[in-house]
Amino acid sequence: MHEELEFYIKGLSRLKRGSTKFGQAPHKPILLLTLIQLIEEGEVVKNEFYVDALLVAKFQEVWGNYVDTLHQADFTQPFYYLQNDQYKKKHFWYLKPKAGYSINSHIKSVFTLSDVLEYGYLDPSLFQLLQDPTKREFLKSRLVNQYFPNKGLNYQTGVTSYINQIESEILSEPIEPYKRIITTKEDEVFVRNGIFKRVIPRIYESQCSFTGMKLVSMHGYSLIDACHIIPFSISQNDKVDNGIALCPNMHRAFDRGLVSLDQDYKILVSDHFEENTENTYSIKKLKGKKAIIPNTTKYHPSRENLEWHRSNIFKS
Repeated sequence: MHEELEFYIKGLSRLKRGSTKFGQAPHKPILLLTLIQLIEEGEVVKNEFYVDALLVAKFQEVWGNYVDTLHQADFTQPFYYLQNDQYKKKHFWYLKPKAGYSINSHIKSVFTLSDVLEYGYLDPSLFQLLQDPTKREFLKSRLVNQYFPNKGLNYQTGVTSYINQIESEILSEPIEPYKRIITTKEDEVFVRNGIFKRVIPRIYESQCSFTGMKLVSMHGYSLIDACHIIPFSISQNDKVDNGIALCPNMHRAFDRGLVSLDQDYKILVSDHFEENTENTYSIKKLKGKKAIIPNTTKYHPSRENLEWHRSNIFKS
């Protein structure tokens, strides 16, 4: 066996796991299998694992494939505690905080973790080893045999269907079941929020509804924001009809009540601010113009939600 591969097999077979009434905690091996799966699927090509909707959704997907005990699928726990595991004084996992932050204890909120963490990364030698499909598959099989001996390599790539399922719910599900689902678990709220931010710019074709500005980076990322009409903190609603695509300046103006939409989707502009109206980008020049909305009727901003925004946010 390859000497380096054997080293990591031995080291990763000795993970420290908490004992609970349901048995030893499966969180660390699930996180490792998640990271390996992301590498295998080409979702991670640099040794940088960001806390985003894809990573959290993949963790939930892998968990569902291998864990059948009553442990809670807490993503943040292994993300922090895996740092403590080492073999022959070599650690396997590291966290890089954002500038000005430090991470000295377990952060239980996935939202807070994403705010303070730049990314997590594997030991560089381990990451390099995982680029080899044969070694990667061998290490994965040993992890599964060690920690989930009754499962075998039965992982079915299903994060796409998991994400698509949530995306479908955001696009079309009734509001009452939505409220029940969204409030059950922070990890799911985090995933749904990430998908909302991706879906809204897509259905608006990366175009600002108010200005028509289209912004897409050279790497294919939309620079248009997904804006909640009724703030999520109030409504817990990230259905598509509570969303609108706006460029960053319009997003801020909308959230602060400087602009809104009437029942015919025409732009309203508040009189409660001053600006240079001769400027090409003057907000007041948008007054009365028809907003750009999706062709599909069910994706239109809800008139009820817009009425709420006019009554509670807009400074008329």
